[in-house]
Amino acid sequence: MPLTVLIPAYNAAASLPGVIGGVQPYVPPQDVLVVDDGSSDGTRAAAERAGVHVVSHPVNRGKGAALKTGFSWALDRGYEAVITMDADGQHDPESVPDFIRKWKESGADLVVGSRMADRRGMPLERVCSNTLTSWVISRRAGQRIEDSQSGYRLIAAEVLRRVSLETDGYEMESELLIKAARSGFQVTSVPIRTVYADETSFIHPLRDTGRFIALVWRSFSWA
Repeated sequence: MPLTVLIPAYNAAASLPGVIGGVQPYVPPQDVLVVDDGSSDGTRAAAERAGVHVVSHPVNRGKGAALKTGFSWALDRGYEAVITMDADGQHDPESVPDFIRKWKESGADLVVGSRMADRRGMPLERVCSNTLTSWVISRRAGQRIEDSQSGYRLIAAEVLRRVSLETDGYEMESELLIKAARSGFQVTSVPIRTVYADETSFIHPLRDTGRFIALVWRSFSWA
């Protein structure tokens, strides 16, 4: 059951080696892909030193675009599933076996890591925003999704083959959930621990909130 770990990365040279090292007990380096999304800090070199595959965008195109590049790479190589995780160290690599176990046992097509069971350390504003956006996405998807903003996911290859994705920013992760669920794919969750430290967020509150709202509005026109 071959799968790949996909890590979209932007200016993550400092944290990336730790993330890759944490994954290696569960997924070998030859099955790990880093998509360097136009970084200027040596992210590509850090990934190459770790011995994993690297694909680079010449300019920063957005997390969604980086993920789509990785999805195409994985499909071209015949992987059965993709685990996506962030490069900043917030996603605990020790949860990788939990995703695989949940996927096998549940038969779900998409497993989303949920931070909502244990919110210790999560900033209050993030608890509120995640609760609201997860409610909205669940309504549009027609399935309950505990933590729609979590980027730690296992996605079956069939989902990526059948779901057409249009957006390139952070909102693409919400687009994928809505379209996958409404296409008949089963979405489930697995509890994860998230580490909050001094990582830099590249989310632009006004711009990305606007894009999220626009995505939800467009979703009313989707079949």
